[in-house]
Amino acid sequence: FKVVGVFFTSCVISFLCGTNYPTSICFIVVNEFCERFSYYGMKAVLTLYFLSYLKWDKNLSTAVYHAFSGLCYFTPILGAVIADSWLGKFKTIIYLSIVYVIGHVVKSVGAIPTVGNTDVHIGLSMFGLILIALGTGGIKPCVAAFGGDQFEEEHERQKFFSIFYMSINAGSVLSTLITPILRGERSLVHIEVGLFCFFLF
Repeated sequence: FKVVGVFFTSCVISFLCGTNYPTSICFIVVNEFCERFSYYGMKAVLTLYFLSYLKWDKNLSTAVYHAFSGLCYFTPILGAVIADSWLGKFKTIIYLSIVYVIGHVVKSVGAIPTVGNTDVHIGLSMFGLILIALGTGGIKPCVAAFGGDQFEEEHERQKFFSIFYMSINAGSVLSTLITPILRGERSLVHIEVGLFCFFLF
């Protein structure tokens, strides 16, 4: 999927901005689209997962949902510190993207009925959500800055950020629209396992 996405994105970028754009920009834009699709797609069914699968009440489901959302917006501070003082932007994006994927896998394993009891499901789901929060928040301050570093000219950088934020919004909107349509009463877990890990990879 990402190969097709990179090719399509390179065509769009070449059409909009000319043929002299760095190839790395295509990967950055496609990766950001897939990351946002994965994140917002998972969040679109998260409360339903708590209510329908973990059998939590509405108050607990809402509290955990908002705690997870808050953690996702707190971890960019950690990602920025790691990138600036230790690994650099590129390695931070790579390593925390791996953490992100592991989080989705752990959370998905926690949703398999034959794996352990309710306590195991809850433990794996919460651990997976923490890893997802670290991944999505940790790369947030790095991706835009890394993309901006590919350009020396200000007007080229401005074009990039227009395309970059378009890909973020496209991923967010499409996942929020598509996920509830695809979700069936008994297919919630299978959609999350397949679709979101597929887009994140």
